[in-house]
Amino acid sequence: MVAREAVDECGVKLVDPDKVELVRAALPSDHDIAELADVFALLGDPGRLRLLTSLLEGGELCVCDLAATTAMSESAVSHALRLLRAHRVVSVSRRGRMAYYRLDDAHVRMLLDLGLTHTGHTVAVHPERTAKKAGTAPAKKAKGQ
Repeated sequence: MVAREAVDECGVKLVDPDKVELVRAALPSDHDIAELADVFALLGDPGRLRLLTSLLEGGELCVCDLAATTAMSESAVSHALRLLRAHRVVSVSRRGRMAYYRLDDAHVRMLLDLGLTHTGHTVAVHPERTAKKAGTAPAKKAKGQ
């Protein structure tokens, strides 16, 4: 059996150094990557995704209507909306005492549309889920492997 590290290592340091340099020059800044990771982390929560898809379908909605569409408590909706607003994923407009939330811009709408389209056309493989269903834990890597 071949050790995992040997399979994962490249036999040479760079195959195409010119392409590597072009890609490095085109990569976003570390700050931009961290911001993007924060947005994707926000999108990784099913409750927040239900809120966002509700806004995608319904346009502007108040907290109570969002709670009704997502079957979440108003408190949970408010907390999620604060996080989403802080990361510029949703925005709010006030009319009297009522606050109405909407997707912040067309980019957020496109991101959700593309994500939903992607999941509708693919089947994800979740070894961590299938191992749990089968009643077995994923094999742990032994020290030194």
